[in-house]
Amino acid sequence: MAMSDKTFIELFGFNYAAARLSEAVVIIIDMQREYLDGSVPLPHLQAAVTGAAQLIASAHAQKTPVIHVVNKGPDGNLLFNGEGPFYAELSDIAARDGETVVIKHLPNSFAGTNLQEIIARTGRKQLIIAGCTTHVCVSATARAALDLGYQSTVVANATTSRDLFDHVGNRIDAEIVKQVALAELRDAFAVIVESVDDLLV
Repeated sequence: MAMSDKTFIELFGFNYAAARLSEAVVIIIDMQREYLDGSVPLPHLQAAVTGAAQLIASAHAQKTPVIHVVNKGPDGNLLFNGEGPFYAELSDIAARDGETVVIKHLPNSFAGTNLQEIIARTGRKQLIIAGCTTHVCVSATARAALDLGYQSTVVANATTSRDLFDHVGNRIDAEIVKQVALAELRDAFAVIVESVDDLLV
């Protein structure tokens, strides 16, 4: 492998490996109706929901803690309105009895929340992250997790993005946005696996 083909993680000699499901905490980010039939529908959401549901089922089988993070918009804002119909989690992945739900207001799930405290109580240092969107809240959370001393694994088929437009108006397809976001995380912040089947048990 050429030097330029290696990630910064590899170049610095860090020994990162995919998380072990039985020793990790699963974090599901912003899988809410806003992204299904609200103001920001995501083109590949259902595939990500399927991947996330499989991840959650595997976590339950291993008695792995699952934390659900939901985004709440500013008061009076229509987007992610806490009183509106699109604030709810999607039914296929919604928190079940006994699972923790953290409400956030910023892309980074740790910012202004008690997420770090909740994770600390488990005594676990590995995080498995899924949700929406890859390039914003999943990315921001994985980056912040590194700063806080956690090692993150992002499950690619359990996350998705949306089309973006660059500064001159060129459309960037959602799949490209996701691909680039995952490549950035893989370079310096997290391990990327395709699906729950690629996690250690």
